[in-house]
Amino acid sequence: MSPFTKTEKSWIMYDWANSVYATIIMSAIFPIYFAAVAKSNGIAGDVWWGYATSASSLIIALTAPFLGALGDFKGMKKRLFTFALLFGAFFTAFMAFTDQPMLMLFGYSLSFIGFEGTSLFYDSFLTDVTTRERMNRVSAYGYAMGYLGGSTIPFLISIGLILFGRFIGVNGTLAVKISVVLTVLWWLGFSLPLLRNVHQTHYINIPKSKLVQNAFTNLKHTISAIIHDRKLLFFMIAYFFYIDGVGTVISMSTSYGSTLGLSSSLMILALLMTQLLAVPFSILFGRLSERWGTHRMLQGGVLVYMLICLLGFYLGFSLEPHQKAYENGFTQVVNQSSAQLDQQTLDSIKKNGISILSDADRVNAFDQQINTLANTRGKTEKAELEQLRVNVDAFLSDQTRAQDYTDAIRFSTVLFWILAVLVSTCQGGIQALSRAFFAKMIPANRSNEFFGFYDIFGKFAAVIGPALYAFSAAATGRSSFGILSLLLIFAIGFVSLTLSKVHFQSQPSTEVEEL
Repeated sequence: MSPFTKTEKSWIMYDWANSVYATIIMSAIFPIYFAAVAKSNGIAGDVWWGYATSASSLIIALTAPFLGALGDFKGMKKRLFTFALLFGAFFTAFMAFTDQPMLMLFGYSLSFIGFEGTSLFYDSFLTDVTTRERMNRVSAYGYAMGYLGGSTIPFLISIGLILFGRFIGVNGTLAVKISVVLTVLWWLGFSLPLLRNVHQTHYINIPKSKLVQNAFTNLKHTISAIIHDRKLLFFMIAYFFYIDGVGTVISMSTSYGSTLGLSSSLMILALLMTQLLAVPFSILFGRLSERWGTHRMLQGGVLVYMLICLLGFYLGFSLEPHQKAYENGFTQVVNQSSAQLDQQTLDSIKKNGISILSDADRVNAFDQQINTLANTRGKTEKAELEQLRVNVDAFLSDQTRAQDYTDAIRFSTVLFWILAVLVSTCQGGIQALSRAFFAKMIPANRSNEFFGFYDIFGKFAAVIGPALYAFSAAATGRSSFGILSLLLIFAIGFVSLTLSKVHFQSQPSTEVEEL
């Protein structure tokens, strides 16, 4: 096959560009940082992160049909892509210049909308940059470039800053802020080839007054076609639920671990391993589908994710009692040592102190807080703060009391790495096979219309999982039940896949061969 054209290369390069956002902002570094900042301010970071992700995804899902219709007009696709890119990049940068958790969440929500908006128009540009015969190859290389380059190079730079930045005077907070700025620069810089060399070649000319009517008409026709094809209908229902679960696991994993007190550095390294392993496992997943069939491999992937949910629940459920006991012990030490301090000061000490229980890097920050408070207080309160420091140091160094919690942290960290490996086995494969399988079931002459609906389902799917996690965690007061609740989503997906397989075998389509 002939080499990639300049236009194709430019389109592929955007996957390299935007994957840095998915890795650093959505799944790895920033969620951990946000959870830590939220916790120090008395806020359940994973719960609010889940709500924000769900709300942003809902906005994208509701607007996607109309944005897609707008993009069909001559010259509009590039303009809307550029607007979404600049909108997303601006609010990503905004996140680096605030230390207030709710403002961070506000910036994340809007940047996420911009990111998803660019993805919508980027996907649709595929029909403009290549021929139907080359689409699979071009699309696959875009996916590979995202994993191999955009997800790893800036990720490694960010990890290096976080782990070793202190040797050059960069603390953990500044390292995260630099990572966010790096995300913006990488995203914008490697988007330039697409902006310069990719142009809309397929478009429609209809009066703007009929835009809304046209969008609703197309949506109505697609829904009708899916409803009348049972195998396709059940597959779409299955995809809606299991892809929701996959996305939720990706977006909530580090926030969940951070809330439980797992080491931020070790979680980031585990996710880096996931990124690296995902490439060969995705290839293996595709090859196994040739032997075992697409339906079986998709069902197997869903079962692996159900196992991930069970193990993730056990990880948190076994750790939370130790975490709670240790936090209560710390709170008791503060209360007994600080009879003369006002309630606001006590609350601040407790919030910051509890956040260092499993993160030794924050001990110095806690000491600095005590020093700052002591320098502004009278003799009696200053003496009390010094005694508090001594008591807290004694509490943290009490190996007998801390041993159970330390052992639980270590066990849960090992389990987190096992979960990271399990995710890498299916994360890329289940997404790639879903797209390919859908393409084989739909009429070739209506592929754009059907894939538009497929993308809408994907956007809507990102709403339920994070909201279910957040609701379950908030209702029970335990984040482990948030992970457990995702079993429901995957179970519905598995059952629907089975029903799709039954109808597929009983009503074979001329569009597909037996899988």
